[in-house]
Amino acid sequence: MENSGGITASLQGRYAAALYELANENKAVASVESDLDSLGRALGESADLAALIRNPQIGRDAAAKAMEGVADLLKLSALTRNFLGVLAANRRLAALPDIVRAFASIAAAARGEVSAEVTSAHPLSSAQLKALEARLKAREGQDVKLSAKVDPEILGGLVVRIGSTQIDSSIRTRLNTLAQAMKG
Repeated sequence: MENSGGITASLQGRYAAALYELANENKAVASVESDLDSLGRALGESADLAALIRNPQIGRDAAAKAMEGVADLLKLSALTRNFLGVLAANRRLAALPDIVRAFASIAAAARGEVSAEVTSAHPLSSAQLKALEARLKAREGQDVKLSAKVDPEILGGLVVRIGSTQIDSSIRTRLNTLAQAMKG
């Protein structure tokens, strides 16, 4: 599998690539991608779950049982459940958020899409997301899959990350730049 972003060079990338290969063989890429999206959202919304996967004091068996419970709650597919079990057994659950992002990038690249993460101070409407997607598609020359995040700390504007490229038009960055310029 060709991946120009070098994703598979990292530990998380290797796990994501292995999961993608298994999902592709089982014709379950869409199912696993949906599972990982749900898991990523759960990690972002639950501080307890995020703390659980990063806690080195939780043993392999306890971590595996906890992830089984999460899988039941989120109704994850058997392949994703098994993958979470492997991560728990190898004590790699802390890498899960990065694995979710890497898998999404690998799957998007296989479809001829590019993934972009947009951060705004307030939630964007679907019309705003569609307009941004159209602009990014014109810029990149290929389909763009957007994932939106809200971060009130940026005050306003947008921060868009496509691969290793970041377009930062946030008010926070503009104010910081102005402050630096005023200092001399």
